[in-house]
Amino acid sequence: MSLRKMLIAAAAMSFAALAAGGLAKAADLPVKAKAKPVADLPFFLLIDDRLTYSWMPKGTDPGVFSIKPGGAIDGTTAKQLYSFTHFDIWQYGTNFFTISYIKSDHNDPTNPCTNAGVIFDPNTGIGTPANCAGATEVYGLFRSTFGWNEIFNTKTFTMGPLHNVSFEVGMDAGTENNYLAPAKRDVVAGLQFAFDLPYKGYINVAPLMYWEFYNQNAFTQCGAGWQLPAAAVPYPAAGANCLIDGNRSFNPTWAVEINYYMDLGFLPENLQFFSISGRAGWYGPKGYENNPLPGVKTAVELNSEPIRLTFDASKALWGTKYSHFVDVWVAYRYWQNKFGIDHSASAVCNIAPGISNNSCTESTVYTGVTVKF
Repeated sequence: MSLRKMLIAAAAMSFAALAAGGLAKAADLPVKAKAKPVADLPFFLLIDDRLTYSWMPKGTDPGVFSIKPGGAIDGTTAKQLYSFTHFDIWQYGTNFFTISYIKSDHNDPTNPCTNAGVIFDPNTGIGTPANCAGATEVYGLFRSTFGWNEIFNTKTFTMGPLHNVSFEVGMDAGTENNYLAPAKRDVVAGLQFAFDLPYKGYINVAPLMYWEFYNQNAFTQCGAGWQLPAAAVPYPAAGANCLIDGNRSFNPTWAVEINYYMDLGFLPENLQFFSISGRAGWYGPKGYENNPLPGVKTAVELNSEPIRLTFDASKALWGTKYSHFVDVWVAYRYWQNKFGIDHSASAVCNIAPGISNNSCTESTVYTGVTVKF
């Protein structure tokens, strides 16, 4: 249920209570009956918690690939994702939080492998065959909005399809136990414009400031096993080619995040178990790929799930009362210039000029099941 509808319902109940109280008082004037006080709205108008398992057959991780016996380059990594998602609506806005545990197959190996099945030997300069387990990643995302209609106690920011305008803030954090050992931290801040769609749907558009202020990269650390110590020139010296601690810091940039949802209410009543949703995020160039070290510039990143088709299995089996308690879904995911790395220019994405290792663009159909509790 949307915030607007919930507030309207609450207001209607309050009005009914006031009206009933007023009528009772008028009828019982001789005994001066006292009207019951109107209950305050609860702090949280809606709380929604869900668990999801999903299977992604063709995920990627930039720079991670293997060469097959026939010479073909395999830059895809099958991944299993276990996710917890929380969403709530309170009197002044919304909160969204999700955290995922992501397990990769052997093509994205855990440390000490530096690539699929290879441990780099700094003494010989060649790789030693190995059978490292698939990497494990933990990634969390938080977004919070503060509605202008609610803050200023007005309806000024509701007109036509525009439902509300809000302040939005949030952050991302993640880490992975492969050789790169990333440890991403970023913050976002800006506005969100919420629009209504037919069939109880919505689309939210958020222009934001995005700042990835910290992200580790073991390959950039001075004295790393793959790097000859004599060649190390620590930042900020002239000609620097390594970071003392391997911790990169990128420049603030722009971002636009969009998400939408809509029931397929135009279907016949006996088929109204389906909905569509999706999201897209564009993130501007943020400096060099190993910022503040010089090198290849980052590119505009597009991280998207243009469409997800959801079947409301619990509604189909047990009726409307159990709507969206169990959802089964299939989606398409497209992620270009993953993590801002330029898929056409970076050595991370190409084994030779013009020869891609297919690891910096993710294009996959994947599926999952979501349970509400």
